[in-house]
Amino acid sequence: MPPQNEVRVRSVVGRRIKRVALVVVVLAVAIVGNGLFVRLNARTEAQTLASEQSIPIVSLIHAAPSEGGNSLVLPGNLQAYYTAPIFARVAGYVKSWSKDIGAHVHKGELLAEIDTPDVDQQVEQARADLANAQAAYKQSQSTSERWANLLRIGAVSKQDAEEKSSDLEVKAAVVKSSQANLDRLLTMKTFARIVAPFDGVVTERTIDIGNLVNAGAGGGGSQLFTVSDIHKMRVYVRVPQNYSALIREGLHAKLSLPEYPGQTFPAQLVSTSDAISNQSNTLLVQLEAENPDDKLKAGGYAQVNFELPATAQSLSLPVSALLFRADGLTVATVDDVGRVQLKPINISSDLGTTVEINSGLTPSDRVIDSPPDSLRSGDTVRIAAEAPRR
Repeated sequence: MPPQNEVRVRSVVGRRIKRVALVVVVLAVAIVGNGLFVRLNARTEAQTLASEQSIPIVSLIHAAPSEGGNSLVLPGNLQAYYTAPIFARVAGYVKSWSKDIGAHVHKGELLAEIDTPDVDQQVEQARADLANAQAAYKQSQSTSERWANLLRIGAVSKQDAEEKSSDLEVKAAVVKSSQANLDRLLTMKTFARIVAPFDGVVTERTIDIGNLVNAGAGGGGSQLFTVSDIHKMRVYVRVPQNYSALIREGLHAKLSLPEYPGQTFPAQLVSTSDAISNQSNTLLVQLEAENPDDKLKAGGYAQVNFELPATAQSLSLPVSALLFRADGLTVATVDDVGRVQLKPINISSDLGTTVEINSGLTPSDRVIDSPPDSLRSGDTVRIAAEAPRR
């Protein structure tokens, strides 16, 4: 048996080893626990940070009452107040022309002359026919008078006298017909002189001396001149249906032309088509503009700036605040605790960078400017800035 001292030493060493092992185990458990705690705390902080970062930061604005004077700029087409294409009424050859494009003319002023040999021959024939008819009438008149005298003395029958009288009436009708035919041809001869139908400007000339021209557009004739009255211009504009309720007769506008930068010309709305086009969903409107300096050119392009009145009880909001959803236009508003509420709206006028809203919002609503497309009602947002209410 081992000595008693040796047993005692072994017991002391075993206890010390157990203590060391226990300390090592405790330290290991502490280190592992601390690592797990650190990792858990880091994960919690990361989740909290990610959750905070997932909340969008927004800027708020308020819808402002419309102040009126909103402008609407649309393309317009300039047309002469009157435009007349000039065709020949008789066939022939161009003898001369006296007015070229750009010439100012007065009503009835000569533009060109046509040499009409065919009509001249028809006039001579008509005169001969008239002379023949008049001679036959005189002879029939003499015969009818003679037979009437014979009837009074009983030398001829009543029937024979009536036949001579009827023949006189036929001859008189032939005279009238021949006279009418001659008058018609003489009238046609006057159309050999091409004259201006009204005061205006020659905007087109398509003939030259010696050209063969036919009678009228329906007869295959070509256009000789175009005369336009440009003392006042008509301006035609197609206004989108959204603005049609604001378009009224007497509305004033300003015309801007690319050839006159910085200069505007006043115009006034005089009529509308009172119908929306099925093809373009627009309302055709007509304006008039005075043109004393002939600066406005027929067929030209102009930008038409309408000064539109504000819609009653309407609010103005920038288009950047709009959300286009399947169920229509909406805006995102925020309550006092940062919760989002989407509100459907109705637009009365689209003015380009802003819109006028007639229902769905109040001036006190806090509206998100440039809201994210993923935003939904009930979402939480953080407010970066809020524009002052106007």
